[in-house]
Amino acid sequence: MLAKLTSKNQLSLPKAVVNSVGNSEYYDIEVKAGKIILTPVRIQHADAVREKLKDLKITDKDIKEAIEWARK
Repeated sequence: MLAKLTSKNQLSLPKAVVNSVGNSEYYDIEVKAGKIILTPVRIQHADAVREKLKDLKITDKDIKEAIEWARK
């Protein structure tokens, strides 16, 4: 398949390509041996939040208490 680079350095991916890898809003880009490699990335916002809470050692109990406090 062929894709054209616009004057604004934009590429449109052919629909068949996107459909074959699954629709993704973001792509990881790397260059290897003069080739551009695009890898679909699925952003998991909820997973990122859970990981941040874990890093900060914030428990479910802490969250529940904070919500109860805020509702007073």
